[in-house]
Amino acid sequence: MDQNYQVLCARFHDICAGHRVYGHEGKCKNLHGHNYRIHFTCQAEKLDSVGRIIDFSVMKEELCDWLEENWDHKMLIWEDDPILSDLTILDFTVVAVPFNPTAENMAKFLLGHLGKMLLKNTGIKLIEVKVEETRKCFATARLEK
Repeated sequence: MDQNYQVLCARFHDICAGHRVYGHEGKCKNLHGHNYRIHFTCQAEKLDSVGRIIDFSVMKEELCDWLEENWDHKMLIWEDDPILSDLTILDFTVVAVPFNPTAENMAKFLLGHLGKMLLKNTGIKLIEVKVEETRKCFATARLEK
């Protein structure tokens, strides 16, 4: 890659999901939801023969579709949250996640989990995931150089 600049490509996807932040001292300790916007940023050592890092439709298939299938319109609850077993009897989909579902932990999980899926010997790296909980609040996880 040219030493003078980096080329990155990004795509975002919107989902609606519920969660609660276990141990939170304020309102977020309650079940509630957000219209999340999740940004994915990719990088590669070189552009392909067409001049791309990755086709945007591949980002949709690999990253956005995973969000649709696994988190969209679902309740994300930490697998160690004591209310998890009580929620599973309700008539909505509860997803037990291996982290307390803060925006920071969601971004970190997506970067690690989906980043491994995307790499598949392509040379493409998912280098950043930004999770917007609201228009004013977001968290970013970024691979260290």
